[in-house]
Amino acid sequence: MFETSKIELSKSALKQNLAFINNRLKPNTKLCCVVKGNAYGHGLGSYVPMAMKLGVTYFAVHSADEAYHLVQACETKPDLFIMGSVDGDAISWAVENGIELAVFDFERLSLIIQNAKELNKKVKIHIEIETGMWRTGFNLNQIQELIKVLIQHKEEVEFTGLFTHLAGAESRANHFRIKEQLKIFKAAIAYLKDANLNPKFIHTACSAGIMNYPDAPGNMVRVGILQYGFWPNKETFIRFCNEVGSDMDVLKRVIRWTSSLMAISEVKSGNFIGYGTSFFAQKNMRIGIVPVGYSHGYNRNLSNVGSVLINGKEAPIVGLVNMNSITVDLSNQPQVKKGDVVVLIGNQYKKSISVSSFSDQAHQLNYELLTRLPFKIPRIVKK
Repeated sequence: MFETSKIELSKSALKQNLAFINNRLKPNTKLCCVVKGNAYGHGLGSYVPMAMKLGVTYFAVHSADEAYHLVQACETKPDLFIMGSVDGDAISWAVENGIELAVFDFERLSLIIQNAKELNKKVKIHIEIETGMWRTGFNLNQIQELIKVLIQHKEEVEFTGLFTHLAGAESRANHFRIKEQLKIFKAAIAYLKDANLNPKFIHTACSAGIMNYPDAPGNMVRVGILQYGFWPNKETFIRFCNEVGSDMDVLKRVIRWTSSLMAISEVKSGNFIGYGTSFFAQKNMRIGIVPVGYSHGYNRNLSNVGSVLINGKEAPIVGLVNMNSITVDLSNQPQVKKGDVVVLIGNQYKKSISVSSFSDQAHQLNYELLTRLPFKIPRIVKK
C-alpha cells in the first residue's frame, strides 16, 4: 500500500512473446513456462495468473516453496513441475497435491515411492539424466537399475518426463559440449525405449535451446527468459538476426519498474553529493531524490553510471546508490517537479531504460538483476 516503487506487467507484451515462442516450436510441442526465481522477478502471484489467461497451462519452478506460492496464487491449479529442491514434508505435500517432481537420484525416488504408497497416490515424475552439466541426474551406468525400479513401482509412479539440462546453449563456444550432451541423452532415451518405458514428455531445450538447437530431441520445451521479453545473451540475439536478416528486436519486455521523485534541491558548485567523495559538483546543479536503493534491488554498481527516465529524458545517477535512495541530476530538466514519475526499467515516451543496458552498466546478467527485485514491490498487471 505504501511502497516507494511498483512493477507493471504488460499482458500484451507477454502475448506477443508467447506467440513468437510458439512459432519457433515444432508441431505438437508442449510449452512449459519456467517461473522460478519469483517468475524471474516478475512476481509469481501476478505473472502466473496472467500467463494462464493467455493460454499457458504448464509451469516449472525450482523448489517446493515456489510451487506452494504458485498454487496459492491461482484459482485453478495448472500443471506444475518442481525441477529442483523438494525434501521432507514438502514431498508429501507435492504428492498429495498432484505436483510433478524431478527425480535425479535413487534416494529421492525411494522417498517419492514411499509417500505415494502412504498417501495411496500415483505420482508423476520427470527423470533427469546427467549428460555433462555435472550438477544432478542419473548417469548412463545407472540406467539399468533405474529401469528395474520404474518397472517394479509402476503402480506408484507415472513416468511423465525424461529430461536433461544443456550446459550453455546460448554460446557457440559450448557447441562441442552440447553435442556430446545430446548424444548421451539420445542413448538414455534408447535404453528406456528398449525397456518399453516411454515418457509422455521428453525435454532438453531451454530458451537458448529453442533458438540455437531447434532440433534437440523432445516434445516439450522449458522456456524461461524469452517469455519475459529478454534474450539469453547478446550472441543469441545476433544469431537470430542473422537467421531472419533483420536486427529488429521482436521481443517485448513485460516488466516496467517505476517510482517517483521524493525531493528536489539545489547544490552549489564545489560540493560533494551524497556519501563520501564519489561525486563532486563542478557546477551549480539541480538534483532529485528517488526513494529506491540497493535494498530494493537497484544495484550499488550503478553509482555514477546508471540513469533513469523522467518526462521521457535521461537523468544520470550522481553519487553513491544508497540503501533506500538514489540521487539523479535534474540540471537539464528545470520543469521537473516533486512527485513526477521516475522510470527505473522500461519505456517512457520514446525513450527506454532496458534491463540489458541496466545490467551491462552494473556488470550483471539479466537474470541476476531481475530475480533480485524484492517480493515486497507490488506487481500490477496492465493491458
